[in-house]
Amino acid sequence: MRTRFRDRTEAGGLLAAKLTGYANRADVLVLGLPRGGVPVASAVAQRLHAPLDVLIVRKLGVPGQEELAMGAIATGGVQILNQRVIASLEIPEAAIGAAVAREQAELARREQLYRQGRSMPAIRGRTVILVDDGIATGSTVRAAIGVLRHHRARRIVVATPTISAATCREMRDEADEIVAVLSPEEFYGVGQFYEDFAQTTDEEVQALLAPAP
Repeated sequence: MRTRFRDRTEAGGLLAAKLTGYANRADVLVLGLPRGGVPVASAVAQRLHAPLDVLIVRKLGVPGQEELAMGAIATGGVQILNQRVIASLEIPEAAIGAAVAREQAELARREQLYRQGRSMPAIRGRTVILVDDGIATGSTVRAAIGVLRHHRARRIVVATPTISAATCREMRDEADEIVAVLSPEEFYGVGQFYEDFAQTTDEEVQALLAPAP
């Protein structure tokens, strides 16, 4: 039984084999989460003969507990706040504003780098396959799901080579479908499932997203 992937490209090919029901469909859009999700998404998109793009979403971490999301911002000026978290932790508006400003700067940088002036693809009414290279806590993916719901995607399929079994159970009600190659109970970090887990560079993302000549 497989326990590790050689690299993100191999992982994407194995993941695509579990998504063949979505191949050659005009309504399907594959979106990778940068940076590491994009090489996986590229392999999936190629195998499914589906368009590839990137969903640039930045989680707004709670001050001092950055892994806990109090909201997210995304391409197109979308801002989603988790009022339950904000109220329960009594997070002041100034702290929220500072987090938004900080993440907005990084979002704008990536938007310029990756899109090169191209607009975000239409999401409304489409089946979106949201791809990351692995999911530990799922906070960023949850933020991305919120963005896709905001844009009125018809169906959201979270697809990843590996996801924590506990996180998978927790996310069942948030995505319409979760597809994974590995879903272990013992999950210490995404990198443990890859032989080559070198950081994906901005240049690699740009190359994968560049329109065909």
